[in-house]
Amino acid sequence: MKFSENWLRQHVPTDATRERLVEVLTAIGLEVEDVVALGEALDGVVVARIVSADKHPEADRLQVCQVDAGQAGRLQIVCGAPNARVGLVAPLATIGTRVGELTIKAAKLRGVESSGMLCSAKELGIDADASGLLELPDDAPVGAPLAGYLGLPDASIEIKLTPNRADCFSLRGIAFDVAAALDGEVVDGDATPVPATSDAHVAVELGAGADAPRYVGRVIEGVDAGAATPLWMAERLRRSGIRPVSLLVDVTQYVMLDLGQPMHAFDRDLLTGPVGVRRARAHETLTLLDGRDVVLDDEFLVITDADRPVALAGVMGGFDTRVTAATRNVFLEAAHFAPAAIIGRSRRLGLHTDAAHRFERGVDPQLPRVAIEAATRLILEIAGGTPGPMVEAALDDGAPGPQPITLRRARLARVLGLTVPDAGVERILRALGMEVAATAEGWRVVPPSRRFDIAIEEDLIEEVARIHGYDAIPATLPAGAARIAAPSETRVADEALRAQLVARDYYEAVNFAFVDAGLLQHWQALDGSVPLANPLSAELGVMRTALLPGLVTALGRNLARQQTRVRLFEIGKVFGAAVDGEAPRETLRIAAAIHGLAHAEQWGVPGRVADFHDLKGDLDSLAACAGAQLDYRVPQAPHGHPGRSAEVWRIDGDAERRLGWIGELHPRLLRSLDLDGPVLAFELDLAPLAERAIARAQPVSRYPSVRRDIAFVAPEQVSWAALEATIRRAAGALLAEVRLFDRYLGKGVDPGFRSLATGLILLDKSRTLTDSDVEGVVAGVMDALRDEHGARIRS
Repeated sequence: MKFSENWLRQHVPTDATRERLVEVLTAIGLEVEDVVALGEALDGVVVARIVSADKHPEADRLQVCQVDAGQAGRLQIVCGAPNARVGLVAPLATIGTRVGELTIKAAKLRGVESSGMLCSAKELGIDADASGLLELPDDAPVGAPLAGYLGLPDASIEIKLTPNRADCFSLRGIAFDVAAALDGEVVDGDATPVPATSDAHVAVELGAGADAPRYVGRVIEGVDAGAATPLWMAERLRRSGIRPVSLLVDVTQYVMLDLGQPMHAFDRDLLTGPVGVRRARAHETLTLLDGRDVVLDDEFLVITDADRPVALAGVMGGFDTRVTAATRNVFLEAAHFAPAAIIGRSRRLGLHTDAAHRFERGVDPQLPRVAIEAATRLILEIAGGTPGPMVEAALDDGAPGPQPITLRRARLARVLGLTVPDAGVERILRALGMEVAATAEGWRVVPPSRRFDIAIEEDLIEEVARIHGYDAIPATLPAGAARIAAPSETRVADEALRAQLVARDYYEAVNFAFVDAGLLQHWQALDGSVPLANPLSAELGVMRTALLPGLVTALGRNLARQQTRVRLFEIGKVFGAAVDGEAPRETLRIAAAIHGLAHAEQWGVPGRVADFHDLKGDLDSLAACAGAQLDYRVPQAPHGHPGRSAEVWRIDGDAERRLGWIGELHPRLLRSLDLDGPVLAFELDLAPLAERAIARAQPVSRYPSVRRDIAFVAPEQVSWAALEATIRRAAGALLAEVRLFDRYLGKGVDPGFRSLATGLILLDKSRTLTDSDVEGVVAGVMDALRDEHGARIRS
C-alpha cells in the first residue's frame, strides 16, 4: 500500500515528524518498506506562464521565452524543452534557487541572456518524468510559490501489509492505527447524504447468493466527463502509485484509496438494465477494460446488464460499457463480495488489480453506500450533474455482524507480562474504532465491521500490545527446565551433510517449494504433482515433485549472469499426490547440480571440465559420512543423458534400496531450458542415505593381518559393487578390508572384459593366520566370482 504523507495527515492531524511517523507505522505492524521525499527545498520556484516563445538565433533546439513570473515581473528564459509553448503554465526556478545539485544563476546561452530555468518534474524531485516541462493547469496562480500550490513538501510512503490487515488498504484504515499510536483523533469525513434531484435510476438484482450479498448503484446525469481531474486529486493519486486517467476513473480510484471500497463507473447510455450479479456460465466470454478477451466458467462472478456480462466482478470492468470523455450519464456501482468468491480469480487470468487485491482480503460490507456518497460529492463538485436516488440490493444471509468479545483484565496482564492501566486499554481500543464497555472483570468490546481479523480475546490482546508498544513489554526468560533433544546416533545430521558439500566447494540454494507446471512438464515430472488451490502466481501453481527443476533453474540464472563455474546443492522436501485419501506425501531429498570446470581456475592445476566421476566422488563422500555402500546401475530417468547417468542404490548386505539418480542431463532437456551444457546433477532420498550403524568400540587385535592381492578378469557390465559384495560374502569373518587398486583395459584382455586388481586384508582377532587359512579364503573368493559373475584369474 502506497500513499501520500500529507493525505494521511489530513485524516489524522499530528505534529509528529516524518521520521517519527515512519517509526510508529513500523512499530505497530505496518512495516514501512520505502519513503520517497517529494518536493524538498523548492523555495524560489514559482508558477509562471510563457508569454512568447521565439526560436534561438544560434541554436535550432532552443527557444527564447518571455515568461510572466507574477511579482518577479517578466523574465527572459532560454529553454530547450520540447513542450515549451506560448500559454503554457510551468514551474520557474528563479535566480539563486537550488534545484538538485544546481544553483540557478543569470547566464548567457549561445549569446542570449537567461534569468532562470523552467523545470521538469524530475528536476524538481516530484516525479520521474523528464520528457518536458511540468505542465500546470491554466488556472494556476502565476507568481505563487510552487510548493504551496502543489501541496509540497510531501512524501510517498509504501507499507508492507500482512494478509490479516485488509482494513489498512485505505488511508482511513491506516489513520485509525496512527491515531491510536500517537494519541490523536481521526477527522470525521463528510457523511451527509447527497439528495436525489432526479428520478433516473437503474434497477439492480442479486443472483449469486452469499458470494455477492450487497450491490449499490446510482445514476448521475449531465456529467462533464471531459473535465480535468483537479491537480490536488491527480497528485495524491500519483504519490500513491496510480497514474491519473480521466476524471470519472480517477474519482473511483481516489475513493478506493481513501476509504478502501473498490468502485466502477459505467456509461449509463450503454446499459439497458437491470444490472445484476451472477455466476458466469461455462465458456462465457468478456472483453475487459484492457482490451483482453477472457473465457470464463462458473467459478467467476460477473456483473450483468440484462443478463449480458459487462464486468468481471471484483476484478475489472468491461470494455463495452466503459466511461469516456464523451460520457454524459454515468452509473456508479459499489458492491460487497465474499473473499472466497474472488480469491485466485484474477491470477487465473494473469491479472493483478487493486480491486481484486482488496476483495480477496476482505472489504468492509458497510462501505458501499459510504463510497457511493463520497464519489457522488466529488463528481458533482468537479463535473456537475444531476444525481438520481441510490439503489441498493442486499441479502439477509443470516450472518451476524461484529460480535461482542470479552477482554479480561487478568488475562491481558498474564499474556503481556505487565499491567496496562484501564484508561490506557480503553483509549487504545476506542481509538481503533471499537465500542468499549467496562465490566467487573475487564471489558466488553465490539470491533468495527472493517476489522475481520478481530474475533477472539487474543486478538484484542494483540491490539493492546502493538499500540502500547512491544518495546514496553519486559523481556523475561521462561521458567522451568528446558528439554534438550538428543540427536539420533543412527542418522547423519543434515548439517553434517551440508558441511561436507560446502567443504567440496558447493553453495547451498533455497528454492520455492511451488513451481511452474510447465517447468515440471519439461522434466517429465508433472505426474503425481499437487496443484495449489490459491497459488501466489500462475508461475507457482504446483508443489514440486523433484528438487532438480528448481535447482537447475537457479544454476541457469547464475550462468546467465556470467558465472562460468557453478556448484549448487539443496536439501528440501518434494511432494506427491495423495494416495487412497491420505494427505499428500512429503519426502526429504538432497540434490546437487554442477557446471563448468572441475576445479576453480588457478595456475597450479590444468583446467578440466567436470565429468560424471567428479560428481560421483562428491556423492561417495556423502555416503562415506554414513558408512553407506553405493551401487550405480542402468537408469530409467527420462531427463538423464543415455550412457552418462545411473540409478543410485544403497547396498546393506543382502538388502538394497534405490536412493535416486545421478548423471548428466539430457541434451534435449538442456535445450528446452536454454542451457549450454553439460550440466551434471544428482537427487536422492535423504533418509535412507543418511542412515548409519551405531559406532561400537572394538578391541585392537594383538595379531598381525595378512594381505593377499588377486587380479581377475570380469565382464564390464558387472559393477564393482556387485563384485565387492560377492568377495565380502565369500571371504567371511576373516576379511577385514577390500581394496581395489587397479583397473586395466587393453592388450591381453578380451573385449567386453576388464582386469581388476584387489587387495584382501585378512585378520583373526584370536590367533595368527596360517598360509592354509589364507589360501582357503582366496580360493573361496575366486570360486564365488567365477560362479556368480563369470570372472577368472588373470594369467
